[in-house]
Amino acid sequence: MLRVLSDALTTADDRQVTLITLLDLSSAFDCVDHVPLLRRLQYNFGFTDNVLRWMTSFVSGRTQQVSYNGQLSSIRPVQFGVPHGSVLGPLLFVLYTADLNKVIASHGLRLHQHADDCQVCVTTSVDDAALAIDRLAGCVADVGAWTSSSRLRLNSSKTQVMWRHKNEIDKINIRSVPVLSSTLIIARDLGVVIVD
Repeated sequence: MLRVLSDALTTADDRQVTLITLLDLSSAFDCVDHVPLLRRLQYNFGFTDNVLRWMTSFVSGRTQQVSYNGQLSSIRPVQFGVPHGSVLGPLLFVLYTADLNKVIASHGLRLHQHADDCQVCVTTSVDDAALAIDRLAGCVADVGAWTSSSRLRLNSSKTQVMWRHKNEIDKINIRSVPVLSSTLIIARDLGVVIVD
């Protein structure tokens, strides 16, 4: 979050505004498909031999059981997800979603990611704000398609958008930003309210 804020403040020195989109991926860690994860570790990151077998062992062969009102469900295999609370879980998720950066960069936007918290940023002059919004909307649509093909779900109702730099934002007549099926303007990032 500090990097995003720092970038926005730096661009404000050039009298530009930054449009930041906080993407919400629903149950992101639970949706990681083991087969593509292991394939991406091997082909995109060069994991081989013992390291690849170790990662395969780490995510495969897990089971789960639910206890409700003193009753236990049958034990079921876990076919998706990375272990919660593990050191490797967030790292494996970031490696699983590394191609998101390519999708976002193809639109000329920037991705800041911390585990499943993803922020997409576009910096623009006030005069080009409408074009930046169009670029952002196209980018988020492509991100939605990519996440869907990777068995992840982009939650448009929890995705948030905010403009950064108040002095220049006052010059922008656009007060709504379409993102997927929603129109949003929110000023909250990772639980911290940012005030100019």
